[in-house]
Amino acid sequence: MTVRTTVVVGAAAVALTTGLAAPAMAAGTDRHEATRQAARAAVKDGVPGVTLTARDGRGTWSTTAGVGNLRTHAPRAADDRYRVGSITKTFVATVLLQLEAEGRLSLDDTVDKWLPGVVHGNGHDGSRITVRQLLNHTSGIFNYTADETFARTYFLKDGFFQHRYDTQSPEQLVATAMAHKPDFAPGTSWNYSNTNYVVAGMLIQKVTGRTYGEEIRHRVIEPLKLTATSVPGTRVTVPRPSSRAYSKLAETATGPTYDVTRLNPSLASSAGEMISDSADLNRFYSALLKGRLLPPKQLKEMKTTVAVEGLPNAGYGLALMDRELSCGVHVWGHDGGIHGSSSVAVTTADGRHSLAFNFNGDWSGNSDAVIEAEFCGA
Repeated sequence: MTVRTTVVVGAAAVALTTGLAAPAMAAGTDRHEATRQAARAAVKDGVPGVTLTARDGRGTWSTTAGVGNLRTHAPRAADDRYRVGSITKTFVATVLLQLEAEGRLSLDDTVDKWLPGVVHGNGHDGSRITVRQLLNHTSGIFNYTADETFARTYFLKDGFFQHRYDTQSPEQLVATAMAHKPDFAPGTSWNYSNTNYVVAGMLIQKVTGRTYGEEIRHRVIEPLKLTATSVPGTRVTVPRPSSRAYSKLAETATGPTYDVTRLNPSLASSAGEMISDSADLNRFYSALLKGRLLPPKQLKEMKTTVAVEGLPNAGYGLALMDRELSCGVHVWGHDGGIHGSSSVAVTTADGRHSLAFNFNGDWSGNSDAVIEAEFCGA
């Protein structure tokens, strides 16, 4: 799954894409051999380390490859917690769809109905943009992480080390986007924009009176008992157990490697600040696709996709992407990238076979190959 993710490391899109495998957690592991080899191949390609967990009707299986710390050579762990980047978006969309099911808002409401004057400037007009268009990226709102000054400040080496602990408010992030013209008129095209989900988080707070993080905790994390999942806000550390996160902090995949584990994730806000682990992500997406979090009407809305340019076998719904693999299997989920962390979580349409994994480097590794290996055996 190669949609543009939460942040662009080195001012370019994060491409979503040795060590011994960890012991299997369930019997019958031969069926996962291709997945194990794909994880090792990612390390050979340059990813420092991989942690991966799959879950199906026969049980849960985990493997790791490479290292979690380049200095000490400590291995990655199956229960590593990591920054999940844009996977946050599915949690946000789930909350908004729950609010719709409760009759507290409509997907056809305009942004201006709830946040008058927030999406305005240089041709942006919140009175013409609906909640649905925010969630499926057809709003045309400029992506704030594509702003050159923002990218230099937070994604390149000199700027990152000077500003890694800065706090950015949602209003500041949206204002960065409003300094640019829209990408297109609302509803006329598709373009991945993190600004859409910053606005979505602001909508949740306006409708409920509580932050989007509080609503996610109340509505998703606690009911599903996602014990490794959190919305950190401005907390700069990743809870243990966890590995280090690494980046080139450059526009190329060459050059020095930097430890970027500590950062203030407010720069990603409700577009991508969350932390989780692979087991929790599998549980979340499985519950979502099984209808445990949304009524049938809202789940159908979430799974109603629009075409994604350049990905002929994929469609984007409301923070839920449908992809047809080479063997004909459809998987639903999302990917996510933030400094030093590239993650993927997908599940089959019935929610019975799930996969989640993380690379603790953001410049290499073929995530598509890992997905294909798990669901197609190649």
